[in-house]
Amino acid sequence: MTRQMRKKGATLAMRHDQRRADKLDETMLELLLPESAVESLGRWLADPERGRRYTNGSGPHSIPYTPSKWMVVAPWSSTFADRTAADSASVSRAEVVAAVRAAEQSESWAEAFVATQVWGYGVTGYGSYRTRQVLAQPSAEAVLNEAVSLLVDEGAVAAYEVLNTLDGLGPAFLTKFLYFAAQALPEVKGPRPLILDSVLAGVLRRHATKVGRAVGYEWSEAIAKWIWRDSGWSSHRYDVYLRWMYAANDRLGAASIDWPAAPDVLELALFSAIWDPEY
Repeated sequence: MTRQMRKKGATLAMRHDQRRADKLDETMLELLLPESAVESLGRWLADPERGRRYTNGSGPHSIPYTPSKWMVVAPWSSTFADRTAADSASVSRAEVVAAVRAAEQSESWAEAFVATQVWGYGVTGYGSYRTRQVLAQPSAEAVLNEAVSLLVDEGAVAAYEVLNTLDGLGPAFLTKFLYFAAQALPEVKGPRPLILDSVLAGVLRRHATKVGRAVGYEWSEAIAKWIWRDSGWSSHRYDVYLRWMYAANDRLGAASIDWPAAPDVLELALFSAIWDPEY
C-alpha cells in the first residue's frame, strides 16, 4: 500500500469516526441526566455539610493556596493575600470574580489571568511557574485582550480558540480564565463559559459510553475515549460540552430538587464526583 493510499484511508476513518462522534453527541443531548443522577445531585444540594452552601450559586467554593509561592508572578491582585506575610490563604470563586472585576476596571487582563490561575492551581507547586511562562510570551497580553473581546462579541467558543494558541495554557486552565472573566463581565455573547478539565471530561466520557450502549452503539466506548479524552479538546468539543451542561442544568431546574439556575453549580458537583455515570 502506498503512502497516499494509507493517508486516504486514515482520512476516511477519521470522517467515519467523526460521524459516530456526532451521533454520540446527539444521543447525549437527548438522554441528558438519568433519574439516578437527578436524585444524587438533589441529595448533595440538600446536605448541609456538602452542597447546601451552593444553593445560591458556586461563589463560596474556596481553594487553598500558598501566597509566597507566587512572589515572582506579576501583576498581583491587591484583593489577594499579601505574599510576604501570609503562609497560607484561601480564595473563593466569589473573591476571584471580584479580583477579575477590579482588574477589568484597570484594564489589566494579565492581572485577572493571574487571579484565575491562583485559584486554579491551588497548592500545586508549579502553578506560579507555568503562569509566569504563559505571561512571558510576547503575545500573551494581546491574546488575553482579544479573547475577552471575542467573549463579549462572539461567545465562549471563539474566545476558546484564541486562548488555545498560547503555549503552555491548556484547556483546563484557559477555561478557568474564560469562566471567571465571563462572571465578572456584565454581558457576554451566548452561554457563559464553564470550566472543563480532565475530571469533568471523565464524567462525560463514562456517560457517553453508557448512553451509547443503551441505544446499541457497540462502538460508544472507543468513540467516547477519543472525544472526551483527558486533554487537548477542540473548540467544537468545548461547544458540545457547554450545550450538554446547560441542557442538563435545565433538566435539573425542572426537577423537584430546588436546583439553582446556575450551570457552574452542576460543574462543581460533577467535579466533586457527586454522580458517577457508571452506577
